[in-house]
Amino acid sequence: MQGVTVIDHPLVQHKLTLLRDRTRSTKVFRELFNEIGTLLCYEVTRDLPLETVEVETPLASMKSRVLAGKKLVLAPVGRAGMGFLDGMLTLVPSARVAHVGVYRDPRTLVAVEYFFKAPEDIADRLTLILHPMLATGNSAVAAVDRLKESGAKAVRIVCLLATPAAIENLRAHHPDVLILTAAIDEEIDATGFILPGLGDVGDRMYGTR
Repeated sequence: MQGVTVIDHPLVQHKLTLLRDRTRSTKVFRELFNEIGTLLCYEVTRDLPLETVEVETPLASMKSRVLAGKKLVLAPVGRAGMGFLDGMLTLVPSARVAHVGVYRDPRTLVAVEYFFKAPEDIADRLTLILHPMLATGNSAVAAVDRLKESGAKAVRIVCLLATPAAIENLRAHHPDVLILTAAIDEEIDATGFILPGLGDVGDRMYGTR
């Protein structure tokens, strides 16, 4: 699909399978989620721009490369998105964090906002929306809308699972936004959950199921 990258790294696929298993404890689920967030961060940042600087090693001077310009904005969506945050901040500790408080109404499947806060210099940074389950795409569209209203110009979505319907929805509203996902599951059920999926991420992560 245009604008979509499926991250098929063996470690990502292995940990995704472990997450799908309904017998995982809350503790193990949370740990795996953090680990897979770190792995996804490697993939989604592989094309960040670099610049050359002068550095003194213990033995000699040399020119070497560092990240150019301002770093990332990490924008977790709801409580599920928070599961990716710590793993990604481990790799990019200087990233800013936007908080996108959006949940999906269980009856209408419409995105409802309850909180939003973004860095003032978001326009100068690449924004990664951390949205593990791209089911209908409604929450993702709402998140992108709000972040762009706040000035975000370069936006990508990082998720574990996506559906073709959600991808189509997001691409129709924001064709400039790249989607990076570990897998594409084909269906959603009547309540908006991805099938076969891995259940309610927030409930499994925080023990509220």
